[in-house]
Amino acid sequence: MSELFKAPKGTYDVVPPFSALWLAVRDALSTPPRNSGYGYIETPIFEDTALFVRGVGESTDVVSKEMYTFEDKGGRSLTLKPEGTAGVLRAMLENRMDRGALPAKVWYTGPHFRYEQPQSGRYRQHTQVGVETIGSSDPAIDAEVIWMAAYAQRNILGLKQVRILINSLGCHECRPGYRELLIKFLASCDLDEATRARAQINPLRVLDDKRKEVQTQLADAPLMPDHLCADCTEHHEKVLGYLDELGVIYEKAPRLVRGLDYYVRTTFECVHDGLGAQSAIGGGGRYDGLIETLGGPAIGGVGFGLGVDRTCLAVQAEGIQLFDEAATDVFFVPVGDAAITKVVGLAGLVRAAGINSDIAYDGRSIKAAMKSADRSGAKFAVIVGEDELANSSVVLKNLADGSQENLPVDSLITTLLDRLV
Repeated sequence: MSELFKAPKGTYDVVPPFSALWLAVRDALSTPPRNSGYGYIETPIFEDTALFVRGVGESTDVVSKEMYTFEDKGGRSLTLKPEGTAGVLRAMLENRMDRGALPAKVWYTGPHFRYEQPQSGRYRQHTQVGVETIGSSDPAIDAEVIWMAAYAQRNILGLKQVRILINSLGCHECRPGYRELLIKFLASCDLDEATRARAQINPLRVLDDKRKEVQTQLADAPLMPDHLCADCTEHHEKVLGYLDELGVIYEKAPRLVRGLDYYVRTTFECVHDGLGAQSAIGGGGRYDGLIETLGGPAIGGVGFGLGVDRTCLAVQAEGIQLFDEAATDVFFVPVGDAAITKVVGLAGLVRAAGINSDIAYDGRSIKAAMKSADRSGAKFAVIVGEDELANSSVVLKNLADGSQENLPVDSLITTLLDRLV
């Protein structure tokens, strides 16, 4: 026998029964956008490499270390998308959504790819649900985006250990002055050579360094919220006020930064306390300036990306049951060759009525078929043999208590609908 292939390192297969949880989480995360005026958008899983270099930032770890880049047969440099925003904005601009009614609001879902060291909660392919809004600098839009993330996680999924961290990263007016202060402070710290180099290129990223020896030295670092200009201060206070009005519980996190260079003003992160080191299950913020960088007009934008895979881990960590693990309600058991034809037709009618069902195929004995029915988790078995064919009836067996009864075929669907409520 040939050796079996395995999933590539850092990836995993979404298979039953876990796939039911995965789909439930993805649907939950996308519900608030679908109910808030966001249209669905889908973009290719690969884009021009230059899009990410320009949009995400050449100095970021994402671009410098983590992208899956290849040259196609036409000599073009392409990259599997490592994040969602740049590609979605490219599509919105290419399809002239910036020239229609604004703000333009879209949501998306799909796989993203980063060459990272695999560990629990960190994969080389991950799926996320995201939203992007362009054409508005209104702080109420920022609050709407944060509310959607919080509502999906806390209210729809029922997660209790999610914290919403929020910060302001300032703008092109106030951030340069803060950046110089931070560089000066970091120069006085005892940092390794690589971290010193990072501090010169992107000092805010040093604030996100999780190593204890670095965090200890950052205790007295200057904080961006203390150096916001008047406009950024007003914007941030309005965002927090709208969140209060929406009932969103949040924490101010003055050292919070994101791993992508395009964020300005509002930035936020959703973290789950039950996931250890990989606690972030989503986040986002405002990216005024990015649209112009990608060739569009000078208009505002804000969005988020929520990880489906990590959110599934959060749901499992809290022991939340989102669905009935039994995907099958009714299991059909044909007895004899003649019965399978009738059963196939009956199963089709039952499924059309919205009842999940399965069939014992391959001419199994009734004993083997009933074992399959028990393993399926179905609530009822529908048995059809020669007598039932002759009488246009079925045997309906309750698999929980073992009771059974004969029913006319015509009443099967109404009986099942009544008892499966």
